[in-house]
Amino acid sequence: MTATTIEEEQDALKRKVKKRIKNELMDRNDMTQGELAELIGEGVSQTNRAINGETSPKSKAIRKKIFTLFNITDL
Repeated sequence: MTATTIEEEQDALKRKVKKRIKNELMDRNDMTQGELAELIGEGVSQTNRAINGETSPKSKAIRKKIFTLFNITDL
């Protein structure tokens, strides 16, 4: 597997995660990212970065909170 292929797969997974979270927000009467951030006790900007696929440990922890809140176990 080439580096380009790996990067493409990572980008595809980021898009899949983002889409799943956005769908969950819409399913909850169009919940905003701000409302989500408040629910999980995080800042709006950091929550947005996590949803958009940032790979920092903080973003990973925020995604874990979101997955738990929305009971996301698979994509």
